[in-house]
Amino acid sequence: MDHLYTPWRMTYLQTNHSPVTDPNFCIFCHKATLTAEADLKAELIVARSEHVYATLNLYPYNNGHLMVIPYAHVPSMEALPADALTDLMLTANRAMAVLRAVYHPHAFNLGANIGAAAGAGIAAHFHMHLVPRWGGDANFMSVVADTRIIPDTLESTWEKLRAAWPI
Repeated sequence: MDHLYTPWRMTYLQTNHSPVTDPNFCIFCHKATLTAEADLKAELIVARSEHVYATLNLYPYNNGHLMVIPYAHVPSMEALPADALTDLMLTANRAMAVLRAVYHPHAFNLGANIGAAAGAGIAAHFHMHLVPRWGGDANFMSVVADTRIIPDTLESTWEKLRAAWPI
C-alpha cells in the first residue's frame, strides 16, 4: 500500500503564515478580488470562472498542485449553491485536463480537507486540491532529508498552466 506521507505539513498547520493581523482577513477572499494580470501572476491565479478560481498552492505536495476555490466564503462544500458546485467540478475537470497536457501526470489526488481537524490550513474557506502524481514521486528525500523535490518553479508552472488553460 502506498501512502501520501507529509509530516512537514504539521509545522505549516500549526503556524500563522499570514502577515495580516486582522482576524477577519481571508487570503482566498482577497485573491478572489484580483483582476489585473500582474496581480494574477503574483498570486499564482491560473484561471477564473463565474463561481470559482484555480490557483497554485504555495506549499505544493507535487509540481502543479492546484487548488480550486469558490468565491463564496463558506467552510464546507455543502454550503455552496448548486451552480457553484457545478462550476467547482467543471473547473477541477479543466484543471486536470490542463495538467495532463502540460505535465503528463500518471494519476491525481483530488480532495478537500474540510475543517481544521481534517488538516485544512484555511478551514473557514472551503477549497479543493488537485495534486498531480507520478509513479515514484514520493521518494526517500521526503522521509530522510525533510525535502520535497519539485522540478519546476511556481512561476514557471503558472506560466505553463495559464497558457494552456482554455479561455
